[in-house]
Amino acid sequence: MEPEMSESDPSLSPNKRAVAAYVDGFRTGDREAILALLTEDVTWAIPGDFSLTGKAAFADEIENYAFTGTPTLTVIRMVEEHDVVALLGTVEAQFTEGGELRGIFSDYFFFRDGLIRRIESYQIDNR
Repeated sequence: MEPEMSESDPSLSPNKRAVAAYVDGFRTGDREAILALLTEDVTWAIPGDFSLTGKAAFADEIENYAFTGTPTLTVIRMVEEHDVVALLGTVEAQFTEGGELRGIFSDYFFFRDGLIRRIESYQIDNR
């Protein structure tokens, strides 16, 4: 596992810093910081589960009432090629009605003009 990456790490590219800031936004529950990283027409897709388009829809999903508190996210690796950053990580989160989500995920962030325009998420729930 690679050491945790921070948005303030000067060795990261601007796109990787944006992804690190996105992860930090979820860790701290900073909805506005997350939204500031997205294009107005952002799309977020979890193939086979859901897809949404636009910042307003994304903002609603950030406030997902199925979970309580903020998730514990661990970045295992980030890889960048052209305008895409791939992130592999783990997640732990508490369900509002009890129980815990424990899983591994891979997110692909597509950029346009320095902002995230699309996220494709794949996850395996290890409950």
